[in-house]
Parts: sequence; C-alpha cells; structure tokens
Amino acid sequence: MPPAPGSDAADSGPAMGGGGLSERDARMLAFEKKWPAHTGPKDAAIQAEFGLSSTRYYQKLHVLIKSPAALAAEPMLVNRLQRLLDERRRARAGALDDAGAPGGDGPDDA
Repeated sequence: MPPAPGSDAADSGPAMGGGGLSERDARMLAFEKKWPAHTGPKDAAIQAEFGLSSTRYYQKLHVLIKSPAALAAEPMLVNRLQRLLDERRRARAGALDDAGAPGGDGPDDA
C-alpha cells in the first residue's frame, strides 16, 4: 500500500531519473510552476495535492529549493523561489528593525 500524501514515507520515495529528486520533490516543483503566487486557492490546492497544511508545504519547499538536485532540475524556477524567499526575509527583518526591535547584530547580517 503506498504511503499517504504528505507522510514521511511519501517524502523519502525513490529518486526520479538521475536528478536525485524524489517523486514528491518533482511534483512540488511542477506545482510551483503552475501556482506562482501564494494565494488562498493555492492553499486549498496544496492540501488537495499533497495532503499538507500550507505551512508544512512551505517548510518542505524551502528545504527543497536549497538542494543542488532541485537547482539542476529547474534552475530558473529555483532561483526565482530563492530570490522571493530572500526578499521576504529582508522585508521581515526591515519590519522588525522599523518596529524598534534589535536588528543588524544577527549572524545573517554581514
């Protein structure tokens, strides 16, 4: 019996082709190509397609886009997703700095 979508067993499936991506990883990249924006309907599609909450999906996606296999399989998509993630991190850091929270002293500030 195949593992349920979103389960840990489904995550560790065999790699597709020679690229080193699991079936789930390849599906996630294909899904991101179809749904470029994070919107309400996308959250429902994530649940239906992967059996994951949107929070868990994005945690897995962030790990995936750091992998060399994902970059090799979909370089333009992965670079775009990494750029968006970096922009969101910078915006959050700026919002914290603007709110009077300590900033500029963390390990990510070089």
